[in-house]
Amino acid sequence: MKVILVRHTTPDVPKGTCYGWSDVDVTSTFIAEASQTLEELKQHLPVDKAFTSPLQRARKLAEFCGFPDAEQDARLKEMNMGDWEMQRYEEIEDPALKAWYQDYMHLPTTNGESFPMLYARVEEFLNELKGKPFKRVAIFAHGGPIVCAGVYAGLFKEEEAFRHLVPYGGIQIIEL
Repeated sequence: MKVILVRHTTPDVPKGTCYGWSDVDVTSTFIAEASQTLEELKQHLPVDKAFTSPLQRARKLAEFCGFPDAEQDARLKEMNMGDWEMQRYEEIEDPALKAWYQDYMHLPTTNGESFPMLYARVEEFLNELKGKPFKRVAIFAHGGPIVCAGVYAGLFKEEEAFRHLVPYGGIQIIEL
């Protein structure tokens, strides 16, 4: 099965803001960014089914790209940043932040998730998807889940994952 993973466009938050599960909107450049994404996505259409994170920044792109009825799945949400949500990284006063910076691939955010927790829910979604009769699907999601899908599909190793982060509005293809 071919899986086309599409990252949402630029979120409407100040640069350096921790916004994981927060349901932030997209910037005023949405139409231009989404149009470019759609042009790239057209090379991979049609699809049998579309899925989306329930967060509006992913849903809006799915709708713009012609999938207003994309199936929402919470397992496709970005990593839960817990107590750090909607704070600028430079303003977070939590002493756990320093340890997390040293080992963000394994440690959870305070009252949030770790990369292994995020990976586990994306893996569960992809394992379930493999059992479906689809030949080609589109998934509108976030950087973290898309990186997890790349690791899952063997595109790169976990320790290299964030070097392969697709840009806002970018596309990554995997085979299941």
